[in-house]
Amino acid sequence: MTYGLSGRTRRQSWLRPAQLAIVGLAALVGAGCDASARGVGSARPIESVATREPGAPILAIVSLQKQRITIYDADGWILRAPVSSGQKGRETPSGVFSVIQKEREHYSNLYDDAFMPHMQRLTWSGIALHGGVLPGRAASHGCIRMPFDFAESLFEATHLGLRVIVAPADAAPVEVVHPLLLRTKPDTGVSAAARLVEAEEATRRDEQARGVAGQAYREAMQVMIPVRAAENLKARAEARLAASETALAAATSADARQQAEDARAKATANLVELDVKLAAARDELQPKLDALAAAREAAKFAQAARAAAAQAARQAAREHAPISVLISRKAQRLYLRQASETVYESPVTIQDADRPIGTHVFTALERTGEGTGTRWNVVSLGRARPRGDEAERRAPAAQASARDIEVPPAPDSAQAALDRIEMTPEALDRIAGMPPRSSMIVTDEAMSAETGKGTDFVIVLSDEPQGGIKFRRRRPPTEVGYMRSRDRQLYWGPSFRSPFSIW
Repeated sequence: MTYGLSGRTRRQSWLRPAQLAIVGLAALVGAGCDASARGVGSARPIESVATREPGAPILAIVSLQKQRITIYDADGWILRAPVSSGQKGRETPSGVFSVIQKEREHYSNLYDDAFMPHMQRLTWSGIALHGGVLPGRAASHGCIRMPFDFAESLFEATHLGLRVIVAPADAAPVEVVHPLLLRTKPDTGVSAAARLVEAEEATRRDEQARGVAGQAYREAMQVMIPVRAAENLKARAEARLAASETALAAATSADARQQAEDARAKATANLVELDVKLAAARDELQPKLDALAAAREAAKFAQAARAAAAQAARQAAREHAPISVLISRKAQRLYLRQASETVYESPVTIQDADRPIGTHVFTALERTGEGTGTRWNVVSLGRARPRGDEAERRAPAAQASARDIEVPPAPDSAQAALDRIEMTPEALDRIAGMPPRSSMIVTDEAMSAETGKGTDFVIVLSDEPQGGIKFRRRRPPTEVGYMRSRDRQLYWGPSFRSPFSIW
């Protein structure tokens, strides 16, 4: 989850690195992919869009049915590659995830210290995208293996928070329009970009005020030198005057008295002269001290204004940062998550609550027109296997190949799902005007226990095989113990004895 402001300038700034990485991957595709890139046993090539310049990835869809990953930008698919997902009994769970951790060199703490290069973690319990051997079928222990070179280039192009949908059947985003998605917030007249400009201007003024205060201090210190010198001379003159008065009081002869009186007169005259010089030096110093006090006061206000402007910019950035909304039919609640933290939740009413609503992932793509609207797409997760009585009526052979049976969602199921949702006025206000790269998940499922620190919403489809995710211990970031130093020798254990081994 990256965060950012809306607007073409900000969007282009974070697009450039991703575009460079995608161009590099496209060059790899154009040059042809050898066996090491495709994976042993995989005859399907990596594909890249050739009709336009690709944008930054905003969505990845893994089709368990087709054993393929497809990467999308705001205008459609840009990259495709074969994968190898979890084998029977250790299936890769279907659902909605996001990239929560990236590590170039990762070693499994579950399976013989297996090397998982360019790992992009989806759950803390151990489901991830990474480079690996592709035997042309589902063969992993639950992770999603990709061709090695593809995994490396994709690693450079993606960012934390990238939405990853693991679909039982094939799925693809389609454009969607619905009144709930078109709601806008009243224009406050102050955008996040304007707040950022104000913060930059406040920073400039603060630095300028600090410079003025520094210059005033140096000038005051220069004028302070003669004042200090005059004060020291006056102190010595006062000491001589006191000594002459003491000598005069102790004099016992006329000559001694005369000498003491002469010394006192000289000391008195010197003291008067020094008082004049000190007064003149102080008169010259006082304007400098006044200027220094004013400059310091101005610097103090400028510093406070800088802090306030920076806070306002951060708040505006948060308000314009992508958000995630989850609407759960099972929980009958709406949750709003931002920067990997749930910041709001409220009850919702779903009409005909006993009837399934499906699982749909809506994604805000980009601002339209003058920035008042947003273009959206939706991915609806169909089923790749029959349920309940339907499964019992099928022949054993058909049941064995259940993942090859695609049950696509109805064409209007996403709009129909939104039609059934009734929110509170506060919730409607919260989700109005969601910025690009925001998302809304509408699902029958409850929020997965995998949702937590450092994650976006995680949804696992309960009517699809979940493999080892049910039994794996969820490890939050502070408990991760699989990292090892780069200079440690690679252990080519049992996982690498055969190109078709599982790890």
